[in-house]
Amino acid sequence: MFSVDDRTGNVVTTVFLFLIAAAILYWARVSVLVLLGSILFAHLLEPAVTAVQLHSRLGRGNRNWAIAQVYLIGTIVFGGLGYEFGSRVAAQLKNFNSALPEILRGLVTGQVVSRLEVEHGLSAVQQLQIHDWLARHQDFIAATLKRGATATAHIAASAAWLLVIPVLAIFILRDGRQIADALLKAIERQGQPTTLGKILRHIDETLANYMRAQLTLAALSFAFYATALLILRFPYALPLSILGGVLEFLPAVGWIASAAVILMIGVLVHAHWVWMAGLIVVWRVVQDYVNSPRIMGRDLQLRPSSC
Repeated sequence: MFSVDDRTGNVVTTVFLFLIAAAILYWARVSVLVLLGSILFAHLLEPAVTAVQLHSRLGRGNRNWAIAQVYLIGTIVFGGLGYEFGSRVAAQLKNFNSALPEILRGLVTGQVVSRLEVEHGLSAVQQLQIHDWLARHQDFIAATLKRGATATAHIAASAAWLLVIPVLAIFILRDGRQIADALLKAIERQGQPTTLGKILRHIDETLANYMRAQLTLAALSFAFYATALLILRFPYALPLSILGGVLEFLPAVGWIASAAVILMIGVLVHAHWVWMAGLIVVWRVVQDYVNSPRIMGRDLQLRPSSC
């Protein structure tokens, strides 16, 4: 008769429970992401809410009033920005989607290479090499651009879920501190802080500071890309600037991906991509060796040399 010893049974049970947990997380992935987004959003707003609660003349000391004021100011600011620039971003995305087939045809016909010859004086051998490379990677370039367009459309279609994040953040801002304190007290023995409690408090504080530092770096990247692309008269400047700011949240690979997309589009639409490439190099030096050490060091209390 088949029998299972205790150790094998424990392993099988652990694996089974892990698979169940993974399946639940996969099926509820949207809800989990919304919850995590709400927690991070609340961490970003926490300093502003605390400052308004302490210093505002309207309902000073009242956290509910402070949250309402912060949300009102944010709605006015971002609503105004959306009203001013939202239609422009949508129009540029629509124009890019319409121009994409013509851009891809230029890869095959050699129009892109011919334009490079006129602008940069390429030799016949260089033209042939570039033409061959573009022809070999045409499918990859087309697939990359189409995936980007599909992802943008998917995000737009999921905008309803994104609107839930600031709503849930209201409750986290209002009651999150009390809930966290209650959970930490529940795991502490006889009122003495445990190692786990200290670790959880440190993680919470570090995560909040890290998110605020990353948001600052992303805002600086957006400002750089917007300024540089508009000065160089790049097409689709606003969507590309937003892309550069958002991808700044991805360590190391984020700026590489945004730079690749911007320069590739610059080559395909005959923009000043060489100047843009030089500006990106200079910006990364400033961002990595000036901005990031100072901002991360200030918010995370790290020495600049360790950032």
